[in-house]
Amino acid sequence: METICVCGAGTMGRGIAQAAAQAGIPTVLYELNPQVLQDASSSIEKNLDSLVAKGKMSAEEKTKTLERILFSGQISDAVGDLCIEAIVEKPKAKLSLFHELEEVNNEGTVFATNTSSLSVTTLAKKMKDPSSFAGMHFFNPATIMKLVEIVTTPFTRPGIAARLAALAKRMGKVPVVCRDAPGFIVNRVARPFYIESLRIAEEGKIDFPVIDKLLESAGFRMGPYRLMDLIGNDINYAVSCSVYDQLGSPGRLKPSAIQEEKVKKGLLGRKTGEGYYTY
Repeated sequence: METICVCGAGTMGRGIAQAAAQAGIPTVLYELNPQVLQDASSSIEKNLDSLVAKGKMSAEEKTKTLERILFSGQISDAVGDLCIEAIVEKPKAKLSLFHELEEVNNEGTVFATNTSSLSVTTLAKKMKDPSSFAGMHFFNPATIMKLVEIVTTPFTRPGIAARLAALAKRMGKVPVVCRDAPGFIVNRVARPFYIESLRIAEEGKIDFPVIDKLLESAGFRMGPYRLMDLIGNDINYAVSCSVYDQLGSPGRLKPSAIQEEKVKKGLLGRKTGEGYYTY
C-alpha cells in the first residue's frame, strides 16, 4: 500500500494522516467541512513544529511531511491503495461515504473503517465487494498510541489483514489482528473499567478524583474519569451503548446514567472545557 486516503479530518482522522505522512506515505486527508479541514492543517503543522522544537524532527523532515499530505474537500481526490474512514459513529453516514469512495476508486482499493465499536461485518455486507473491507482501529492520539486493531469479517479475503498489519508497522504501530466482535478487544475489555467506576460514583460511595487517584496508584497511567474526559464522554458513552446492545444488554455492562447526563448537557470533557473535571 503506497498511497492512502483518510476520510474525516477530526481528531482521529488528522492524527492518522499525520502518522502516515511522517512514515513517508503520500496521504490524502478528505473532509467536506472547509473549517475542519483548515483546523486539521493548522493542527498538524503545530504538532510538527513541536517535534522540531523538541529535536525529534528536522525542519526539512517537517516540510517533507506536510508535502506528503493533500488536504481536500473533493471526493474525486479521495483515492488511494487504502481508504480509511474516520467520521461520525453512525452506520448510515459511514456507508454513504464508502459508496462514494467505491465510485472513485479502482477494484484494487482496500477500504477500512476506524470505528471503535460498530459491527464491521454489518458494514461490509453493504459494500459492493465485502472481501476488500476490514476494520483498522487506531487509538487517540493516533500520532502517539502504538496499538492498532486490525478487524476481519467472515468476508475479508486472505491477505488483507497482513497488508494492513504491514502498513501499521510501517507507521510505527503495533498491529493486533482480531475477528469482528462487539467492542473488538480493547473496548470490550475496557467497559468494566469505566462502568464499574461510574457505578461506584452513582452509589455515592466515593467521588471522581478519589477513584482516579486510587486506580492511578494501582498502576494505571490515567484514572477512568480523566481518561473519559480525554476520549470524550460522547464517544465513550456511544461505545458503551453499542457494546451493551450487541452483547444482549447484560446488567453488568449497562451504560451509566451519570455519563448519559453529561452527554445531554454537552459536558464532554477536554474538548468542551468541562466533563468530570473543569479544564
